[in-house]
Amino acid sequence: MLKDADVAAGSVAVAPRKVQTGRRKHIRENWQLYLLVAVPFLYVIIFHYIPMLGLQIAFKNYNVVQGMLGSKWVGLLYFERFFNSYDFWLVLNNTLVLSLYNMAVGFPAPILLALCLNYLPGVRFKKIMQMVTYAPHFISVVVIVGIVVQLLSREGLVNSVIVALGGQPINFLGDPAYFKSIYVFSGVWQQIGWGSIIYLAALSSIDPQLHEAATMDGASKVRRIWHIDLPGILPTMVILLIMDVGRIMNVGFQKVLLLQNPLNLTAAEVIDTYVYKVGLLSGVPNFSYAAAIGLFKSVIGLILIVIVNRIARKLNETSLW
Repeated sequence: MLKDADVAAGSVAVAPRKVQTGRRKHIRENWQLYLLVAVPFLYVIIFHYIPMLGLQIAFKNYNVVQGMLGSKWVGLLYFERFFNSYDFWLVLNNTLVLSLYNMAVGFPAPILLALCLNYLPGVRFKKIMQMVTYAPHFISVVVIVGIVVQLLSREGLVNSVIVALGGQPINFLGDPAYFKSIYVFSGVWQQIGWGSIIYLAALSSIDPQLHEAATMDGASKVRRIWHIDLPGILPTMVILLIMDVGRIMNVGFQKVLLLQNPLNLTAAEVIDTYVYKVGLLSGVPNFSYAAAIGLFKSVIGLILIVIVNRIARKLNETSLW
């Protein structure tokens, strides 16, 4: 009995050594792959995880001279200041409404474009349409806003057409009622082609025999889209929807700021621009206040993405994790 116990203990001790030796041999034989993986891994660690240490300034009265470690702890002071500020509900409402509006219009648009491109008969015409719809993605936001301003200003092309038809010019850029639509539809025009790429890839993976069988049964294109294409790309749609919900508090700083003016500020002031103005452009920049608002946005996004991911896993068995 003792001898058998000693043999068993020895085999247990040898097994980890064999595993470690096998792992080291595998690393030596495939060192190029590990080196390839190390580059993005180090990038994520250096530029995404290490900077998270700076989140502690949201709970401190950060002073540049004293540094992050020497600044005094103030707890939730800056969070309370933001929640009790006069503009809190305004910027929160504008951010949520603009995000939901953008998601309601911008999420299905690439799907519809991908389905339309997928059924185009001519290969040459299909490639031309793809190129035309992809091109705006590569235009900078500053240029996009410049185009919007030139089109919608009081002396722009749109108002010139309205006046020529006998109407009165409309102050599109100065009326808060038009701001959200201008922001959303200009963004859809810029991103619809690029966003359709992943759906076209998902559509290409659907078995063509399903379409052949449906065509032989007399199914129309609408029926084929509803019963074959949409179920085939549904997992992709769910994953992208979950990711979009996680970014619901990130409307986009640059474009909103460029489209802002004193007349449409009641509809155009969002959390990102508010942080920029109050936290960084004030007489004495308050980095702690800006960090606290940024952390608030991140926490809300994390909570939303976890909730939506769990709902998606229960309803459709498709989720990020």
